[in-house]
Amino acid sequence: MSARKILVTNALPYANGAIHLGHLVGYVQADIWVRFQKMRGHTVHYVCGDDTHGTPIMINAEKLGLAPEAFIARMYDEHVADFAGFHIGFDEFYTTNSPENKELASSIYRRLRTADKIAVKTISQLYDPQKQMFLPDRFVKGECPKCSAKDQYGDNCEVCGATYAPTELKNPFSAVSGATPELRDSEHYFFKLSECGEFLADWTRASVQVEGQARPRLQAQAANKMGEWFEAGLQDWDISRDAPYFGFEIPDAPGKYFYVWLDAPIGYIAATKHLFDRIGENYEDYWRAGSDTELYHFIGKDILYFHALFWPAVLEHSGHRTPTGINVNGFLTVDGQKMSKSRGTFITAKSYLDVGLNPEWLRYYYAAKLGSGIEDADLSLSDFVARVNSDLVGKYINIASRAAGFISKRFDGKLAAQLPDSPLVSKLQAAAGSIAEGYEAREFSRVLRDVMALTDEVNQYVDQVKPWELAKQEGRDGELHAACSLLINLFRLLSIYLKPVLPKLTGDVEAFLNIGPLQWSDADSLLLNHTIKPYSHLMTRIDPKQVEALVEANKQSLAPAAPTEPSIEAIAPTINIDDFGKIDLRVARIIDCQHVAGAEKLLQLTLDLGSETRNVFSGIKSAYKPEDLVGKLTVMVANLAPRKMKFGLSEGMVLSASGEGAGIYLLNPDSGAQPGMRVG
Repeated sequence: MSARKILVTNALPYANGAIHLGHLVGYVQADIWVRFQKMRGHTVHYVCGDDTHGTPIMINAEKLGLAPEAFIARMYDEHVADFAGFHIGFDEFYTTNSPENKELASSIYRRLRTADKIAVKTISQLYDPQKQMFLPDRFVKGECPKCSAKDQYGDNCEVCGATYAPTELKNPFSAVSGATPELRDSEHYFFKLSECGEFLADWTRASVQVEGQARPRLQAQAANKMGEWFEAGLQDWDISRDAPYFGFEIPDAPGKYFYVWLDAPIGYIAATKHLFDRIGENYEDYWRAGSDTELYHFIGKDILYFHALFWPAVLEHSGHRTPTGINVNGFLTVDGQKMSKSRGTFITAKSYLDVGLNPEWLRYYYAAKLGSGIEDADLSLSDFVARVNSDLVGKYINIASRAAGFISKRFDGKLAAQLPDSPLVSKLQAAAGSIAEGYEAREFSRVLRDVMALTDEVNQYVDQVKPWELAKQEGRDGELHAACSLLINLFRLLSIYLKPVLPKLTGDVEAFLNIGPLQWSDADSLLLNHTIKPYSHLMTRIDPKQVEALVEANKQSLAPAAPTEPSIEAIAPTINIDDFGKIDLRVARIIDCQHVAGAEKLLQLTLDLGSETRNVFSGIKSAYKPEDLVGKLTVMVANLAPRKMKFGLSEGMVLSASGEGAGIYLLNPDSGAQPGMRVG
């Protein structure tokens, strides 16, 4: 096996809030993969950093009376501590607010401009005359133009699900100052993503050669999602913002700044450069066009659009290489409840560590849930306790604890020179290949199932041999010595296979076994006539009271909202039968439902109308999981004019009920209704 050169990046956490357990899914997944590759002897560089620019950071810093630089410095320290606490082993954790990133963003922009991939267009935006700033959609509020619900954001209504432009809001106001915004024109700079469709269609479906095997760049689910976006049509990407804005000024464009999503992914290159300048290597070896190195991005599915469309196109047309692969993970729920920063339903990484929970318990549980797909994972707190206590302490650690004491007390800590004849040695050693394949493919749940199955067999051997019984019988010291030495060797083999998941624990195992850092190739050898150190307990069980303390620490964010009596709106003005007849309401079946990358409130519904299918975006994400809606009947306005949104074309509206209180309720026709039937 020839050594590979690999660069791995993780999604850059936004420097505007705490790391929570949902974030950690992607970082744990990447860290496990990186540690496995390093154990195999490959050269791997693992980089990340804080995403630090944008209007939200500028405004939140101002609220705290801090300069943006001071605000992001505080968040940087918190993020570094959280990642270190969970043993995320970045080789470089940097920041997008760096001189390297400023230089690279400007250079890449100039290359795109030279390649005729930048357009300048005049657009109309709402402007806050008090703060003297243009307002992003999410910083404008007002009354929904469709249902008149108050205090709605400038892109869609949480009450009726309507989508619209912020200029359509009734009685709009700035969410920053409360002032009434004005409509003003401004020149913006656009990346011509619409001209990159042919390249991206080929790129997203292509495979790359890795170790002589063809591997897809994207998971099947991600490639399918790309197809939907191509079908909806790619739009040019607005990459500029007007002053005041916390970010980098665009070259030759005074008062214009790079939008955060332009310079954020370039931060991957900047972090690589910062690392390589320190270790004396050339970062361009990993980023230049035609490089034979490997580049992998590990991201959450909410930012797939940016990483699989915008980012490869920018790299391609600025003379850089594109990623070898983009590995996408799903979201995390806790006891079935969706985690959401905007609604506060998240458990922070810090609170987990503060109550004394071992971070490797969570790393193991996540790994046991993670496959190579994009499925969401659920952190069931009761299952978490049961699985960790059973697998890690009851099975894995049990092997060492049953054997090590006899080696220390009866044989001066020295393992036997020869092991008893047992098929377990060859079986565990032979498993190294299939376990390695599982790690390589990111099928961590399968890896741990296989390792725990082997652990069960080793424990069956313990129960058969009964070292504690041998120790009581005269003349059987040789058998006891050999059996316990075999168990220590089997424990060592299992430790090799678990090391990417449990780096701290296996570090303690290495100290106990009196050996250097375990490598994957060590599975081919055994410890014979070797002296180990006295055994001390390696891991404790989870105390359910610790989990109770964690829930209590996050009680406010985990508790479901208290039910409230809905406030009923007044009946709208009377219409006649002719007015009503203009609305074509139809029964529709939801045949597919997906999250919308980059949208906090929208779900994308594919609706069967009997004779045709429609694509509809609806602001019901807070109330429903996509998988729960597939197959259900609903009612839609079928003759509503299609609306072009930045996410695609919305071809109608589904009907839902709501009041001023919490809750959105999709309308469901009675059983027996068929797609296409008219409602009226």
